[in-house]
Amino acid sequence: MDLHTIRTVLRPSAVEQVAGWTPGHAWLAGGTWLFSEPQVSTDTLVDLHGLGWPALEADATGLTIAATCRIAEIAHYAGPADWRAVPLFRQCCDSFLASFKIWNAATVGGNLVMSLPAGPMTALAAALDGVCVVWPRVGAPRMVPVVDFVTGDHTNVLQPGELLRSVHLPAAALRARTAMRHMALTKLGRSAALLVGTRNEQDAMVLTITGSTDRPVQLRFPGVPDADGLRQAMATIPEARWFQDVHGSAPYKRHVTQYFAEDIRAELGGLGA
Repeated sequence: MDLHTIRTVLRPSAVEQVAGWTPGHAWLAGGTWLFSEPQVSTDTLVDLHGLGWPALEADATGLTIAATCRIAEIAHYAGPADWRAVPLFRQCCDSFLASFKIWNAATVGGNLVMSLPAGPMTALAAALDGVCVVWPRVGAPRMVPVVDFVTGDHTNVLQPGELLRSVHLPAAALRARTAMRHMALTKLGRSAALLVGTRNEQDAMVLTITGSTDRPVQLRFPGVPDADGLRQAMATIPEARWFQDVHGSAPYKRHVTQYFAEDIRAELGGLGA
């Protein structure tokens, strides 16, 4: 879509070159949302591609994913042999309401910043204990756990002009065993529920719930709980968290989530394939 209100496109090679910030400014990464509908309040785009951030950087501490990393890049990432969670990358990418063409433009950071309940990169990064590096306009970077970054439907912790620089996934989380379940009302539709369970090397289990809730919800257990323990933990999720939209009513999403949660518990507990 042509954005007829845009008067200026900035292409900095360093963030420091962006002087000043007004409500009409917008960071541009993949642009799959920016160019999908009119942006009547935006007059200046700040293109991030000239910053040259490496898409994926692995070291002993884990994996750093640049906000500008394209979905196609993370979908095809192989990773070290002992990072058992890496197949989850492709599973979450396959949960996008997007074609392969979009994969080659859309970015991990863009999906997080959109902060939709069904955002699969939010589910992936939250489930693997991701931490966002946020660059403010002035001052030192701040670290925000992904599970706290998204605060609701299309809302997050970013202040005007702040920039999501990257997400770091710790090596310990990448070595965890994972199980994922996904539901959409149509084959290529937006997720009504996207759940990821992880079981780490100390046998602790974490269940991350997205899609059916307005923001990521995590339930943590010292080990794999029994069915009753899981039900009790899920009963603590506030009623206001269950998200209703055209992709499913809140009761439907809650029911699907409870079903998938038990399925994940059984798989991670060794009771299912």
